[in-house]
Amino acid sequence: MESTLYRHLGAHLETRDGVAGVSFHVWAPNASEVSVLCDLNSWMHGRNSLNSSDSGVWWGFIPGMKHGDTYKFALRTRDGHLLQKSDPYAFAAEVPPKSASIVYDLNGHQWNDSAWIADREAANWYERPVSVYELHLGSWRRPTDGRRYFNYREIAPRLIEYVKKLGYTHIELMPINEYPFDGSWGYQATGYFAATSRFGTPHDLMEFIDQFHQAGIGVIVDWVPAHFPTDGHSIGSFDGTCCYEHADPRKGYHPDWGTLIFNYGRSEVRDFLVSSARFWLDYYHVDGLRVDAVASMLYLDYSRKNGEWVPNMFGGRENLEAIQFLKDMNTVLHQEFPGVLTIAEESTAWGGVSRPVYTGGLGFGMKWDMGWMNDTLRYLRRDPIHRQHHQNELSFRMVYAFTENFMLPLSHDEVVHGKHSLISQMPGDVWQKFANLRLLYGYQYTQPGKKLLFMGGEIAQWTEWNHDAELDWALLGQPMHDGIQRLICDLNRLYRDEPALHQSDMTADGFRWVSCDDSVNSVYSYIRQAKDPDDFLLIVVNFTPIPRHDYKVGVPVAGFYSELLNSDAGFYGGSSVGNAGGVYSLPGSHHGQTQHVSLTLPPLGMLVLKPVTGMSITP
Repeated sequence: MESTLYRHLGAHLETRDGVAGVSFHVWAPNASEVSVLCDLNSWMHGRNSLNSSDSGVWWGFIPGMKHGDTYKFALRTRDGHLLQKSDPYAFAAEVPPKSASIVYDLNGHQWNDSAWIADREAANWYERPVSVYELHLGSWRRPTDGRRYFNYREIAPRLIEYVKKLGYTHIELMPINEYPFDGSWGYQATGYFAATSRFGTPHDLMEFIDQFHQAGIGVIVDWVPAHFPTDGHSIGSFDGTCCYEHADPRKGYHPDWGTLIFNYGRSEVRDFLVSSARFWLDYYHVDGLRVDAVASMLYLDYSRKNGEWVPNMFGGRENLEAIQFLKDMNTVLHQEFPGVLTIAEESTAWGGVSRPVYTGGLGFGMKWDMGWMNDTLRYLRRDPIHRQHHQNELSFRMVYAFTENFMLPLSHDEVVHGKHSLISQMPGDVWQKFANLRLLYGYQYTQPGKKLLFMGGEIAQWTEWNHDAELDWALLGQPMHDGIQRLICDLNRLYRDEPALHQSDMTADGFRWVSCDDSVNSVYSYIRQAKDPDDFLLIVVNFTPIPRHDYKVGVPVAGFYSELLNSDAGFYGGSSVGNAGGVYSLPGSHHGQTQHVSLTLPPLGMLVLKPVTGMSITP
């Protein structure tokens, strides 16, 4: 497998016989003629023709072309039609709606992130805190001077300051590859090696990532190998034939998105995609790829009716070629870039998504827990009076919680397309909506699994996310919204500081129920455990708006239990119902333990308690 095609194909500055210019290489196996269109030839076909080869790669050299020049390929199909295409391997492109490729020298950035990279390579992310702030770079903040977007360099210090304040370990950028349609949010890519020019140059993006690394914050990017758009300048029907996509629409066309599906069985296509994945880690030092729509890749019948799909060679529905591609990709990335995360958005029960390839898995480092997201949001949307009848919607997760290395997402997908914002999805009056949202975040941070929240959720934005407008920052300064932001800050701090909340995220040793069957009160209690058996936290969650006094919870050791966090605290916007900083355990059997604590449970609230060593067991 060739994973560095970007070093050979595309446009590269070169000096031949003392003459500076640009060399071109493009794969177009069924073209009858290929030439370069650029300013030097007045964009006239045939003036700078490329040479053919047996491999289907056309090549040539144009003296006088330089860094920053625009170009396209003109390809003559076998039936005589002339196509104009962008370079599939271009490092830069014009700002949409323009679509020409740009000759770009990626060299020259002096990276200052060696300490970060060294730490990343040594990291065991399964045992470290990973909390991700997902954002759309074009709608987080917008300039007030008439421009549509900030430059990568401009927005970096603003975003770093904010993310550090919130306490996140990573950001996740929705796709920053070049894409023509703003409404696709980047998920319909036309430039698999080109950072979108909306926000600046490739070097601007390098500086952006470099600054984040120097600030101790990782950068994950969305990457989309599942499909690509039909735009005429893109790779679809690249040379008049189906080079990158399947010719059979039952395999090559995605009915939901109106896009084309890669032909994963073709070696040139697999190499193209693996090279793209490697490229972002290589040249841009990104710390991980969140791979979009993996489920659509795994199944030949995904979103198709009977008769609309073609079985594999064994008669099954599994896309064997796509499966092998994902295994190959993950193998290459993890071997060559230690500590890099690959994260699958995979919504089915496919086994072993985040298990090593050598054990039969797909090789991803982590997988989004879509089941947790759907079940939890469905439960929280219910009026509290009905939650007692749905106790298992939350407890069910622990049946499968350690079958994969899970990340718990509250992503952009949950606040678009009429779903409303998270705060707007919560039931009850305004106070209850905020209390339920605080409860949702508290529950997320105390469950096993790494964390992700989409921008706007941390300020309880009322409106659904709109990619054409910035977040509603005017909400800050209002006590209830400020309270949500304070809670996120404290949850990230607690998650980072307490090994019990992150050290054993991926093993059953890190979690055990105290009680999950108190459906009458809609209360759950559980323990999060660090590797040190003496280091644990007790979490008690009340999903009703009724304060519960003298609520007994069994505990494994006697002593004083300090109340580390109460989601109902007044400075979060709550009613300040709690336990005055903590409680002493009392003798008496409860939940199978010989000791218990008698707690005041706040309404729609969560308590995090920790035993304090060295304190007398008698009040």
